[in-house]
Amino acid sequence: MKCPFCGSQDSKVIDSRLNEDGTSIRRRRECMSCTKRYTTYEKIEYTPILVVKANGNRQIFDAMKIKNGLIKACEKRPVPIAKIDKLASEIEKQITNSLAQEISSKKIGEMVMDGLKNLDEVAYVRFASVHRQFKDINTLREEIEKLMGAKSKDES
Repeated sequence: MKCPFCGSQDSKVIDSRLNEDGTSIRRRRECMSCTKRYTTYEKIEYTPILVVKANGNRQIFDAMKIKNGLIKACEKRPVPIAKIDKLASEIEKQITNSLAQEISSKKIGEMVMDGLKNLDEVAYVRFASVHRQFKDINTLREEIEKLMGAKSKDES
């Protein structure tokens, strides 16, 4: 770390502390050349993840949109908010841990549907009807039949 007083590259860390919210580390340093002390901060550098929409537009990933979509799908269903929060956190973690700088909205929707399938089948169908843009009742019936087929395979 370059000393702000003399420009020397040699310094030693005297004290390190986490800030109040735990997002950065405050370090007190002492220059080995001029013996003056100064403070530096170290924090994680986040690379924003962009969501590629169906029309090709890109926007910054917002985890709240996932949670809001889950809440809407689970509206008037016996799904505790804690389970919705957990699923939203798992999906967000999966997206950020992928290290990809871009992800399609379609892939995010599929991740949400996979989670909803295990959480609440009615919420799954609600979300799928919007995400997959069901054109008519036959498309809805096909999706329900797929869900029922997968459920019967799991029970076997």
